[in-house]
Amino acid sequence: MNMTEYVFTPDLPVTLPVVGSKQRFPVGRVFCVGRNYPWPDTQGQSRQPPVFFMKPASNVVDAVGEVPFPPLTDEFAHEIELVVAIGEGGADIPESEALAYVWGYAAGLDLTRRDVQRQAKSSGLPWEGAKVFDGAAPMTAVVPVNRLGHTDGELWLNVNGQERQRDSLDNQIWSVSEVISRISRSVTLKAGDLIMTGSPAGVDVLQPGDIINAGIDGIGQLEMRVGPRT
Repeated sequence: MNMTEYVFTPDLPVTLPVVGSKQRFPVGRVFCVGRNYPWPDTQGQSRQPPVFFMKPASNVVDAVGEVPFPPLTDEFAHEIELVVAIGEGGADIPESEALAYVWGYAAGLDLTRRDVQRQAKSSGLPWEGAKVFDGAAPMTAVVPVNRLGHTDGELWLNVNGQERQRDSLDNQIWSVSEVISRISRSVTLKAGDLIMTGSPAGVDVLQPGDIINAGIDGIGQLEMRVGPRT
């Protein structure tokens, strides 16, 4: 049998732990939803189509230990989000069937170079420079749906013991079913894909030494310290 020869040894796949199991969840692509909760500056506005961007799987890390402070920013910001782990691939998925494609859920941080993002927005440029860097997507262990079901609890984030973000998953502008359906219209979803479903109001900057406590009721909690500036 012919064996594939690589020009160099490829990295091992990125994986996340699974609650109640020794197995790990292999990560494919990471889709992210922009602003999916009402913020003070959007109150009363009509529902706008969701905005999607991506992070590479290599940005996903276990949410333990230290959060590296990324280079090229003076406004390193936190965003707590529900993470949807896809367990079955599909295209053009109807909203009524979308939850059947969910393997499990996790809590995650969509860490952001906020100043870089603001500059990109004002110039009409892509956001990747703000969203993609080493350790940009820490995540808790994935809780399988067959253990948890589909949750509607609260997500929250504290920095140094002070609450900054709190909201209910019920307040998402676009539901998990709607988000899955919409993504699957433009690209075929695959098992292993993750979807970060947006962050509530309260996003703010982090400083070296800050302690982040965050989580989602019934899904998971994390505690991480922000590392020194590089």
